[in-house]
Amino acid sequence: MNVYKANRCAKYFLDSGKEEKMSNIVPKLAVKLIILALVTIVIINVSVLGGECSQDLNAQFTGQSDSTVVNYIIQEGDTLYAIAMSYQLPVRELMRANNLADSLIKPGQVLILPEKPAKEGYLSRGDISREELMLLARLIYAEARGESFEGQVAVGAVILNRLASPHFPKTIHEVIYQKNSRVYQFSPVGDGSINLEPNERAVQAAVQALQGKDPTGGALFFYNPEISRDQWIRTLPVMTRIGNHVFATSL
Repeated sequence: MNVYKANRCAKYFLDSGKEEKMSNIVPKLAVKLIILALVTIVIINVSVLGGECSQDLNAQFTGQSDSTVVNYIIQEGDTLYAIAMSYQLPVRELMRANNLADSLIKPGQVLILPEKPAKEGYLSRGDISREELMLLARLIYAEARGESFEGQVAVGAVILNRLASPHFPKTIHEVIYQKNSRVYQFSPVGDGSINLEPNERAVQAAVQALQGKDPTGGALFFYNPEISRDQWIRTLPVMTRIGNHVFATSL
């Protein structure tokens, strides 16, 4: 409002006989303008802060969406050790991620798989599938469930030593199911005990063997001298004896 218009307004009010004077109107207008300005400032600040908060929340959700949480539903027959080896995770890391006090798990239970597995604990024998791990554990259980843990690891090591040898097949499955003159290399395959469910100890023994532990020193054969009727195997150079098994190498 310029001076001219202000004077006209003042003259109008005075001439009309109103009791309000210009001196009374100006303070009221000033108060209204101040209130309007304050309200405008508050609205602007709320909008800005709201936008910033929205941006912060979006950033948080974006960050969360970038890191995918992987879950695994436990199946019948699963063990914590088999799952850990299948996903190349240290067992203790898997237990820590799921707040497990021990390795006991149940079918239907959901496990959180750590996003970035620790570098330690990877299989030194190469990438082995969960199926191969469990097959190795079943052979160990069938052949050496009455033996010490070292004896069970030793049986697993023989399978892996054959895997590394140019004279044997190149997969765990082929090594275990290999036949010579229609006779299986390992009696549990022939009598069906290879299908027995391995216990956790046998799975751990398979894991140890897969990680490179070999109590036999490189043996390619093993047998129980009290049971075996194979005369040829008795001619092989003996490397060590663990429990009831004799471990030998080729001539």
